[in-house]
Amino acid sequence: MSREIYINLAVKDLNKTKEFFAKLGFKFNPEFTDKNAACMIIGENINVMLLVEKFFKSFIKKEITDAKKNTEVILAISVENREKVEEMIKLALDAGAKEPRKPQDYGWMYNRSFEDIDGHLWEVFFMDVSKRDNK
Repeated sequence: MSREIYINLAVKDLNKTKEFFAKLGFKFNPEFTDKNAACMIIGENINVMLLVEKFFKSFIKKEITDAKKNTEVILAISVENREKVEEMIKLALDAGAKEPRKPQDYGWMYNRSFEDIDGHLWEVFFMDVSKRDNK
């Protein structure tokens, strides 16, 4: 059985958020995209549902976390190499993201992070596990 993952994130302005992620090269599934939500395709079985806050609220009883003040999750995306890490971070920063910390280089893993326009934290990383010291 093949499973799919749908991560749900509350966003303030769906159109601006879609524009932001489109600048990073992400595509959207029109079947699950309307005025309340956009289905951003991360990988073959991984999607992020960007939901306007009012719609997001209809699924929960608790308050929505203000991602610009609090961290509710860190979303991490693997890429093919270090150059792709740099490329995605540059695209994110050019599109209006903030970089909350310095790059992290562990030799076998390299990552950088960005905060999207709604405050959600994303990490972009490359791993070469063959270079990992397993001692």
